[in-house]
Parts: sequence; C-alpha cells; structure tokens
Amino acid sequence: MQLLLYILLYPILYLISILPFKLFYLFSDIICFLVYRVVGYRKKVVRENIALALPLLSKKERLDIEKKFYSHMCDMFLEMIKTMTISKKEIQKRFKITNLDVYLELEKKNKSIALLCAHYASYEWLISMNYYIHYKGYGIYKKIANTYFDRLVHKIRSKFKANLITTKESIKVMEYNQRNNILGIYGFASDQSPKYSHRMHWYQFMGIETPIHIGAELLAKRLNMNVVFLKTKKIKRGYYEATLEIMTEDARSIPNYEISEAFIRKVEEQIYEAPEYYLWTHKRWKHKKS
Repeated sequence: MQLLLYILLYPILYLISILPFKLFYLFSDIICFLVYRVVGYRKKVVRENIALALPLLSKKERLDIEKKFYSHMCDMFLEMIKTMTISKKEIQKRFKITNLDVYLELEKKNKSIALLCAHYASYEWLISMNYYIHYKGYGIYKKIANTYFDRLVHKIRSKFKANLITTKESIKVMEYNQRNNILGIYGFASDQSPKYSHRMHWYQFMGIETPIHIGAELLAKRLNMNVVFLKTKKIKRGYYEATLEIMTEDARSIPNYEISEAFIRKVEEQIYEAPEYYLWTHKRWKHKKS
C-alpha cells in the first residue's frame, strides 16, 4: 500500500514542483480555498490557538490572521514540494541570510553549533544554508511513516548537502561526531509541544503556562556547543530573509533552562510581529499543569 501510494502521488508532486512560480502560487490559492473553505483543515484548532495566544485582538482581527495563515501555510507546504526541482540560484535568491558572517565567525571557534528555530515563515528553505557553510549540516526531524516518501525527503535534502537524522538517532549521531572530531551544525525546531512527562519544564509561552522543549539546551551543554537562534521573516510571497543571533558561546555557564526560556521569548517576538506566519495547526497548548 505504501509503494502504491508513492507511485500514484510522486508524478503529481513532481509536476507541481516544475510549475513556473506564477502558476505555482495560483495553484496554491486553489489549494488554500479547498483546505480552508471546503475541508476546514484543523480550523477549530487554529481558531482556538489564535484566541488563546492573542486574546487582546478583536474577533475580526483574529479572523484576518486566520485567513492569512491558511494562505501562507499552503504556500509553505507547496514550497516544500518545490525543493524537488528548484535550482541553487533560485533558492538562494528566495531565501537570504542577512548576516552569514556571524555564523562563519562561530565556525572558527571549532565547536559544533546548535541552531534553534521555530515553525515560522519558511523553516523548510533553511536547507539552502548548507551551500555557504563548512560544517556538516544536520536537520533533526520526525521520521515519515511511509518509507518511500521518507527516502524521497532524504534524497531532496542530499541535493542541498543536508543530512537528516530522526529524533531517535540525534543523540547517538552527535555523540559519535564529537568522539570523532566531526564538527556539525544541528537544526532544532523546538517551539512545539513536547511529549508529556512528569519532568517537563513549564514556562509562559504567549502568556500561557505550558511545557517547553529543553533537549537542545541539554545537548548544547553536554556536548559543549555554541547556540544560535535563526529569526526568519517573510518579505513577500516566496521570498524570505533569515538573521542569525548568537545566544551563547558558553552554554555550560548558563543556568539551567535559561537558554530554552530565552528561545521561547524570541519565538514570541516573531509571532507578535506577524502572527500569520506561525504554524497554528499544532496543538501547542494541549498540556495543562495539574
């Protein structure tokens, strides 16, 4: 069944990826109409999340964010498909890093780097960063259930010199690299809800007490990594700019949880600036503190 689904869908995905951008975004508008107006994909979750996180806005303002979010979400997921065939020149034109020199200076410290980012704007086209760096780039992701699509994702990323490791593999790979003096940059999208545990760390995110991920911080301390935050802005449709901010060059000296909490505050700043580009479909505030 997995192979059949892959055989049926792959030609469609490929045809979408080779569409000229004008037709590509017209197709995204059609998909958005179906997803938002017809299917109503996770509309209840999105509406509840926006109301929770932005309670001071009027109903009309929240509805406006909701509509813009669905348009952006469809663009973003189709842009993921576009990476199948997009050229190096095109993706470099559409996803720019404003201060790459900050990162390159960190490489001279001869320490691996933990890159923290949010599910905001385009976290997918960040893979183009691998064209500029000297370290080995790793993206930590959740394995796709369909083995064939999982292989496809790996194949696409390898075109951008990116290495994908699953959340289960991540610690083993990082420890191996450290033992063998392999310097790497590891991408953590750590803004969403962690798996429930009695040892979760709770913190205010968008004014709501909720558990937050601390894995990136723990690994940065354990493996003595520098920590940077990637702030991404959507300039216009299909164009993004990312700015790197150094969070610490001495993670072990920072009191526990401060790096994770500082990361959450930076994510909040992004959301307040332009909330329509955050991934509102995730049940971010599902855990309640007893």
